[in-house]
Amino acid sequence: MLYTSTRNADIKVTASEAIIQGLSEDGGLFVPEKLPEITTAEIESLGKMQYHERAFTILQKFLGDFSDTEIQSAVKSAYGRNFSVPDVTQIKKLSADCFVLELFHGPTCAFKDMALQLLPYLMLISAEKCTSVQGKRIAILTATSGDTGKAALEGFKDVPGTSVTVFYPEDGVSEMQKRQMTTQQGANVRVCAVKGNFDDCQNGVKEIFTSGRTDGELAAELQKKNMVFSSANSINWGRLAPQIVYYISAYASLLESGEIKTGEKVNICVPTGNFGNILAAYYAKQMGLPVNKLICASNSNNVLTDFIKTGVYDRQREFYTTVSPSMDILISSNLERLIYQYHLSPNPDEKCNSLQEWFAALKTQGRYEVNERVKAKIERDFYGGWCNESDTAATIKAVFEKHAYLIDPHTAVAFKIYDEYKAASNDDCKTIIVSTANPYKFCGAVYRSLGKEPEQDEFMTAQKLEWLTNTRMPDPLFRTQGLPVRFSDSVEKGEMKKAVIEIIRSL
Repeated sequence: MLYTSTRNADIKVTASEAIIQGLSEDGGLFVPEKLPEITTAEIESLGKMQYHERAFTILQKFLGDFSDTEIQSAVKSAYGRNFSVPDVTQIKKLSADCFVLELFHGPTCAFKDMALQLLPYLMLISAEKCTSVQGKRIAILTATSGDTGKAALEGFKDVPGTSVTVFYPEDGVSEMQKRQMTTQQGANVRVCAVKGNFDDCQNGVKEIFTSGRTDGELAAELQKKNMVFSSANSINWGRLAPQIVYYISAYASLLESGEIKTGEKVNICVPTGNFGNILAAYYAKQMGLPVNKLICASNSNNVLTDFIKTGVYDRQREFYTTVSPSMDILISSNLERLIYQYHLSPNPDEKCNSLQEWFAALKTQGRYEVNERVKAKIERDFYGGWCNESDTAATIKAVFEKHAYLIDPHTAVAFKIYDEYKAASNDDCKTIIVSTANPYKFCGAVYRSLGKEPEQDEFMTAQKLEWLTNTRMPDPLFRTQGLPVRFSDSVEKGEMKKAVIEIIRSL
């Protein structure tokens, strides 16, 4: 299988080249030339497999230039004792038609571990295959709205031949997320706050990627240190492909347990900001997973809700800092991949030209509008809704009181939009709600949602939340309490390239 750029049909690369490069040289995102299929029989067979075996079966379809031995070694290493539950993920049944897919049992207590525990292995294998980077050190650059940063730092910590630098919005993550990143151990890791929002961080990283190929000073520093850039964000196909796995795996588990029948369609409800997590569900559907509706849940930064309803993407709006910070995004990068898939023209060059026009308009005018054919496809596959802060808090309280089940603010947004969709549609399909983070990553907001006032000290609040709910703070979060802060740098958004040059020189 080869990969092409969403903006240039002439670009053809292997899976390993797509993973190493992260972002195409033309600014586009790598996508498979053709999505593979998964049959009903294959999905049924997954039921009796362990998670790493399921991952091998699915990823084998995407990693065409990887050997079976290489994929097996990578998934066994990624999905082992570093997860706190034997099955890696966990499904909680809350009612006859509502199931919660818990993706936060990894070492950083967020769904990003599902991909970022695997990506370093895929990256190292890819580096050995790509002659252009053989013998070079891989410099991972990552923008984060909270969870990707820690997961990338943890995944690449002390991995030979790599370094990882994370930029996060200074006032746009929770205290626990910040503490996880700024206390990170490892000789090859760097963390820097940006005086701006996530979009500023993401745009800065993309510009640095481009500068690494064209900017004299930055390119010279990379050459001097024998380094190349790559990404751990979901713009990297190596981040996105492992996310497809857990949707197919969840369906196989429900099938194996008898909760659904073979071929029965389910809805999937995802809290999303950068559109990567729900895009993975869409890809699973396109491969053959029986999915009815993809429910896209947003917070007050509801640019995706408006796009799904109107076909107009307009980032010219007020930016909100919310209690669900991983969704505080106005430029959803992975939407480009969806639109690429939806464009109905049989001519690949015309497809790429349309995308170039739309995303050029987003950059210069702050908005674009897709054509009627794409709008019709979106309406068929997606439902979009958004949730404000008071409704998020009320949902956390309501779910706990009804089910004795504690959820984080992102998952609460998904619950609220699921209820809204069900009331509006009368759809009785069984639904998988994706739970993306452990509630203790946001214990102040969760504790306040239950009607209590948080303490100044995060860990005292966590202790009180444990007493109130009879739940337990995960060990990886608890252990950060005694760690010293290693990283306290903060830069203006226009100084990110300068910061990267200084980091490269220090390595």
